Parts: sequence; C-alpha cells; structure tokens
Amino acid sequence: MATTAQLFEEPFDADEYIERLAWRTPGGGSKGGAEAFDPKRLLDEFENHIEELKQLDERIQRRVEKLEHQCHREAKEFAHKVQDLQRSNQIKEAADIIQKLHLIAQELPFDRFADVKAKIASKYHDLERQLIQEFTAAQRRGEIGRMREVAAVLLHFKGYAHCVDVYIKQCQEGAYLRNDVFEDTAGLIQRVNKQVGEVFSSPETVMAKLIQNIFENKLQAHIKEKLDETRHSDVEQYLKNLYDLYTKTTALATKLTEFNLGSDKHTFLSKLIKSIFSSYLESYIDMEREYLRTRGAMILQRYYDSKNHQKRPIGTGSIQELKERFRQRTNLALGPSIDTHGETFLSPELVVNLLQETRHAFERCHRLSDPSDLPKNAFSIFLLLVDHLCVEHIDYALEIGLSAIPSSDAKNANLYFLDVVQQANSIFHLFDKQFNDQLMPLISSSPKLAECLHKKKEVIEQMEVKLDIGIDRTINCMVGQMKHILATEQKKTDFRPEDENNVMIQYTTACSKVCAYVSRQVEHVRKSMDGKNVDTVLTELGVRFHRLIHEHLQQYSYSSMGGMLAICDVAEYRRCAKDFRVPLVLQLFDTLHALCNLLVVAPDNLKQVCSGEQLTNLDRNLLHAFVQLRVDYRSARLGRHFS
Repeated sequence: MATTAQLFEEPFDADEYIERLAWRTPGGGSKGGAEAFDPKRLLDEFENHIEELKQLDERIQRRVEKLEHQCHREAKEFAHKVQDLQRSNQIKEAADIIQKLHLIAQELPFDRFADVKAKIASKYHDLERQLIQEFTAAQRRGEIGRMREVAAVLLHFKGYAHCVDVYIKQCQEGAYLRNDVFEDTAGLIQRVNKQVGEVFSSPETVMAKLIQNIFENKLQAHIKEKLDETRHSDVEQYLKNLYDLYTKTTALATKLTEFNLGSDKHTFLSKLIKSIFSSYLESYIDMEREYLRTRGAMILQRYYDSKNHQKRPIGTGSIQELKERFRQRTNLALGPSIDTHGETFLSPELVVNLLQETRHAFERCHRLSDPSDLPKNAFSIFLLLVDHLCVEHIDYALEIGLSAIPSSDAKNANLYFLDVVQQANSIFHLFDKQFNDQLMPLISSSPKLAECLHKKKEVIEQMEVKLDIGIDRTINCMVGQMKHILATEQKKTDFRPEDENNVMIQYTTACSKVCAYVSRQVEHVRKSMDGKNVDTVLTELGVRFHRLIHEHLQQYSYSSMGGMLAICDVAEYRRCAKDFRVPLVLQLFDTLHALCNLLVVAPDNLKQVCSGEQLTNLDRNLLHAFVQLRVDYRSARLGRHFS
C-alpha cells in the first residue's frame, strides 16, 4: 500500500489503518484464508511500512518548515508596508500641520514671535528637504506611486519647483549616449511623457519646463560647439552646419508639438529656437553673401586659370547704345579682334558649380531668413548669381566671341560665334530654370518680384543685343566667304562659253562650292539655335544669300547657252534654299529663277514672260536690267519691249 499524506486525512483510525495494512499483506490476515498465516512476512511488511512513514514524516516536516519561513517573511514584509503607510501618512499629516503653521507664522509680528517663527521655518525647510529626498529616492527606484504621493504633498510647498528640477535632472541621466542629440531628445520626451502625466498634477507645465531645460542646456551647448568651431575658420562648413542644425532643431520642435505643453506651445517652442539661434541668424545673410561672392570669384578664376587666360576688361556701354549701333549697323567698339582658337570661354562645369552654390544658398536663405526679410535676402543672392554667371561669364564670353569674329572680307574664316550662341543659350536655360524653380517661390508674393523680373529682363536684353550683333557679323562673314568663292571660282566665260554646242556641265563650279558652303552653315545654325531663333537667323541669312546671288548674276553678260547655265545655277541655288525651310527665302529664289528665264526666252516672247505670274509685280526697271545682260540685247533690239 503506497504511503501518502492522504492516508492520514481526518477522520483517522489507527486500528483500522493497521488492520487494513495486515489484510492487504499476503499471509498476514488474522483469519487465515487462501494462504496460511505468516508472521515473519507480516513483520517485514510492518517494518518496511514504518520506514516509509518515517520518510513521509521528514518530507512533511520540511514542507512545514518552508511554509512557516514563507509565512514569517510575508508577515515581516506586510509589517514593513504597514509601517511605510503609517510613516507616509505621518508625513502627510506633518506636512499639513507645518504648512498651516507656516502660513499662520507669516501673520505673526516678528518682534514678539521671532523665535517661534524661526522654529516653524526650520521645521518647514527640514520637512521640505526630507520630502524632496524621498521623491528623489522613489524616482531612482522607479516607484511611480510613491513619486506621485510625495509630489502631491510638495505641491503646496515652496520646494515643489525644486522637486520638478530634480525630476528633470534625473530623467536626463543616461539619456544622451548616441551621437545624435536631437534623436536622443525626441526619444527621451517620448519615454517620460506618460510618467510625467502619472506623477504630476500639471504635467503640461513639467513637460514644458523639461523641454526648456533641454533646449537651454543640452541643445544650446551642442549647437554652440558645432558652430563656433567653424565660424571663423571655414565659412562654407559653418553655413552648412547652421542650416543643418537649424533644420534639425525645427524638426524636433515639430515633433514636440505632439505633446501637451500648454495652450500656446508653438509660440513657446519658437521662442526657444530663437533664443538659441538669434545671434547666428542676425549675421547669416551677410556671411552668405560674402561666401558666395568669394566662392563665385574663385570658381571663375580657377576656370580662366585652367585656360591660361587673362581676363580682358570689357565694354560698359548701355543697352540703348548697343541697340542703336546695331540698328544703324555702325562699327561697334568691342575691342581689337582676337583669335580664340575655337575656344568659347563658356564652361558647363563652371555653370553647374555656380548654380549649385546658389541653389544651396537659396535653400539656406529660405530656412534661415526671417519671413519679412526673405524676399530681400533672396534678391541679394540672385544679384550675385547675375554678376558671376551672367556678367562675369556669359557676357564676358559674348564679348570675347564678338572680338573673335573675323572681318567680312576674311578668307577661310572659322566662325566660332555660333558655338558661343549655342552654349550661351543652354546656360541661360539653366539660369532661367533656377530663377523659376528656386527664386520665384521666395519672392512671388512680395514687391521684390518686380525688381527681380526687371533685372532678369535687363540681363536678357543685354545678352540678346550682343547675340544679335554677333549673329549679324557672323552672317556678314558667311556672305563674305560666299562672295570670295564666287570671286575666285566664277569665270566670265562660264556664261559666254566659246563653244555653245559643247557645254556638258549641269551647273558651274562656283555654284557647287557656294551651295556646299551654305549647306554647312545652315546645319551649323540649326545646331546652334532653338525655337523661333532658327527661322529668324536662317531668314536673314537666306535673304542676304539671295541678294548676293542676285547682285552677282548682274555682273555678267549671257549668251543663249550661258543663260541656260545661269538658270541651272539658280535652280541649284534654289534647291539649296529649300534647306532653309523658310518660305520667304524659297520665294525669292523662285523669283530669281523666273528672272533668269529672261536671259534665254525668245525676243518675241519677252513681253509675255514679263507678264507671267512670278514677274508681273516686279519693277519693270529690274526686268529691263536683266534683259540688258543678254549678249543679243542690242542686236535684237530688246529694249523696245520696255520703252
């Protein structure tokens, strides 16, 4: 029979227990049975069972001792808790009494109750100190309930503010272990927000005081260290640090608005930020401008040094003077002609660097400027960009490009000004994009918008005038080159061949070379221009091309076969004119082609041809002049048709 504690549960009968044990033992029954009574076997069973009972007794005894020990411990802990509660209550009672006594003592006359007042004050301060020490200890132990109790008692004491200060100091211990003070601050506020609400009766006041303490100490020290170390030694890094720190601080403030900091938390946080950055922001724009001025000059100088180029002084004539000289086609005082060896003196890399510096400046200006000063500050940055990019680089390149354009009578001249035009246009598109994307949002709702637009218009006009001058002179050079080809390649005998019956060519060599040259220039213009500028320039070139051919053809006299050859030349010129894709130019060459028919038409048909659709509206003197170019003009008495 297994020996367990359940066998001894009440009611317990010892005789019955022994009888049951004997009965279950084989040969142990008192009445015999299947097996004969065996006393030896019964004795062994009793001895074994007695041993089991001893072991059971030991186990039960150990358990009893364990339970007794646990009971004593819990009783002791309960007693301590009772004592703590009693002591806590005596503190509350004492605090209430001393608080009332302190208020009463304020009304007592000093001369009669000085000693009493001093004792009350001493007891008041002692109790206040004990409460703060108790709060500090409870905070270290993480006992939120005890902290709440003590804070509630201290609420009516002068030392309550000191209790809050202690809390603020202790909650920051170990909170700043990473390199990012802003992330650490956000994490700290997130962690203590719930605790502050559980401990203090006015959590919004405590949270505001905690944040103020962090801003005025931890953040301010960090920001001052970062900025002061570069303020006078590395202005570029200083401006980057200022922008970065201010951005992180405002981002942190935005996160903090999620918490209960009182009714006007936005103004509260703005004042904290201003208290940290005000001295830096006051001088920001001056440092920004000086940095951009120095940096821009360095970028420009580095580029020209890489080209081994010493910058020349450029003209300072007004836009109106340039326009008037261009209108009158007078010589422009652009300095002596120079050879640039194909260099445009325009650098995409330089432009990207200047625009990137300005983009960063606009971003900093937007972030760091007072809203009332933002348009003015942005405009001052824009003026520096205009000076460095538009005046010192693009305008200078245009001046150099103009000076490099050869005279119209130069032979085999290389015309690089169109390359300058192409690059200047590309650069100005980038300039215009930055103007629209980054400057306009900063000034669009201020009076500075008109100033910016006026300045931009002024810059555009000045560059356009110089571009127009350069393109005009370039076209003159192109026409001069055509004139040179015609002068050297066109022979008088081309249009009065010795053997009228043996002319095998389709058009003259001069015509072929001029057309090849013109085609190259048309392609060059298309690559260098964009939009309507292509048609404008090609129209001007086409008109001058036509005028040159028209005047050139009038220098020769034509036999019948020579007239046919002239018609073939003009047909080739007309085919070349189609490349211009300008209706006016094609129309001019169509008319010239019709005029050349007057060189070969039978005398009796002259009047009919002159009345044709393409010639009927032309001046009769012009028609007569072409007819006079025929070698048979006098012999055939062709003049009578125009009398």
